[in-house]
Amino acid sequence: MDPEAVRRSLEPTALSKEIASPASASLRYDAFALTGVRIDAAEHGRLLCSFVVTPRIASPAGYLLSGVTATLADQLGSGVFLSSGVGTSGVSLELNLSYVDVASIGEEIEVEGKLLRAGKSVGVVSVDFRKKKTGKLIAQARHTKYLAVSSKL
Repeated sequence: MDPEAVRRSLEPTALSKEIASPASASLRYDAFALTGVRIDAAEHGRLLCSFVVTPRIASPAGYLLSGVTATLADQLGSGVFLSSGVGTSGVSLELNLSYVDVASIGEEIEVEGKLLRAGKSVGVVSVDFRKKKTGKLIAQARHTKYLAVSSKL
């Protein structure tokens, strides 16, 4: 798998004027959440990324926002499907997250996405968020996606 192809699929592609429009709130949020995420490794069915918790993605109390974690699980989970050669990132059917610890401003987080199954129409990935320094799990996601190409009428 080409790590650059996965990296390009995760980078925001909208123009600044498109991001500024009210209709593109989800594009703005995805770009906001993905800023600062580094792809450390991309191989068949596995994606390893890292980022540092900054004040812009933290709560007033100084912890990583749960919504940012959910967005990253969604976006990076899609990247895992692309890294596996499925040919599509699919459409989300279910995204389940368990938050088991907090990450504070300044902590480096490692995110590992793994392909669990890619069938003819449905695929499942797991996405683990860990503190890079200690390896302690902070969140775990399971992302189920519909992968079949829809027919055109």
